[in-house]
Amino acid sequence: MVYVTAYAGPMGSLYLVRHGQAHASAYGVSDAAGGDELDGEAAGALTPTGQMQAGVTGTVLSGLVPSFTNAISGGLLRQRQTLAGVIGAFDEQPSAVVDEGWDEYDLAGLMNAPTAAEYADGRNFQQSLDAMLDDWITGELDAAEPFEEYARRVAAAGQRAVDEAGSGRNVLVVSSAGTITLWLAQHLGLDARHWPRLSATMMNASITRCIVGRKGVTIVSINEHLHLSDLNGGIATFR
Repeated sequence: MVYVTAYAGPMGSLYLVRHGQAHASAYGVSDAAGGDELDGEAAGALTPTGQMQAGVTGTVLSGLVPSFTNAISGGLLRQRQTLAGVIGAFDEQPSAVVDEGWDEYDLAGLMNAPTAAEYADGRNFQQSLDAMLDDWITGELDAAEPFEEYARRVAAAGQRAVDEAGSGRNVLVVSSAGTITLWLAQHLGLDARHWPRLSATMMNASITRCIVGRKGVTIVSINEHLHLSDLNGGIATFR
């Protein structure tokens, strides 16, 4: 299914930022090691690297955008913390708004709480995740939130953000790799089964820019992350 946005107003901009690196507990890792056994509100928080990534991304955006008229994130802690880090780089800071439509899918529920060892094995973990997502998309995997419901949720959240991006308005959304790339896939007309390939490429605290105008949504750039990289790798991370 292709989700088409018809927008009749003058041009605005929509910036989508993936959250910074989060502790493994954000993904439901069951026996996190290395000081990642966090409780309560701290579970799923940004790592120190993730906090730095959010601040660097905010600094870059503050040199490109005078201010944001709207600042939106999903309800997950890593998303809210990243939003705070990004807008903290601006002199004029809009109030942060939570739209849970931008929440990520429930990876922990779908993968049945992966262990720290499974999570640490990046290649095999990604292969297991891809297989799980394929089963979820095709309806072969039971889930509290079926894929079609997730897709509708994401499309509706995207439409709400697009509706805010009127003439001269810059809207910031902080979400997660799966949700951002599913919304992009919907607008690019990609088959849902190909969406995980796009999701797997998204870097922490990367920037995706869209123009919103009379002809709808135009995706200008996806997954910009050079501001996080250098010859030695910098602070660019996938997870």
